[in-house]
Amino acid sequence: MTATSDRGVAPVHVSLAVYPGTFDPFTPGHLDLVARARVMFDQVIVLLAVNADKQPTAEANTRAARVRDAMPAAWGNVEVDTWTGLTTVYCSRRGATVIVRGVRTAADLRYEYQLAAMNEQLGIQTVWLPARPQLAATSSTVARAYRSAQSSRPSHKAKE
Repeated sequence: MTATSDRGVAPVHVSLAVYPGTFDPFTPGHLDLVARARVMFDQVIVLLAVNADKQPTAEANTRAARVRDAMPAAWGNVEVDTWTGLTTVYCSRRGATVIVRGVRTAADLRYEYQLAAMNEQLGIQTVWLPARPQLAATSSTVARAYRSAQSSRPSHKAKE
């Protein structure tokens, strides 16, 4: 039985969470966080943040397409969007009440705590999900560095 209001109408509560990031690139750790968040909330928006202070390796629409391609088709409660501006403004416009953030290290937690405190002042709660140990060592920065090293590596073809 669900609780009802004074008028006898059952309240409808749909939880909408936003998982923001530059996702440059979208790593297995990011995908794992989406997988976990999508069972915690009715809907999850993976929000590709467009940040003028960062120099991404691809345009926002290209990165968003890569993130969409990484999502299993069965994940109907996950959407991907792009946004330039404060995440809390996006959340307010979409009706989201929660921001999901991943935490890999104690240093991440200190930084994320500051963001969460600011977001709470703006009316949006933050939920932290710890990275799984086997995925914690890979950040987007590490993935970009590895990709760059692989692409600049000379190929060693056998001499004919």
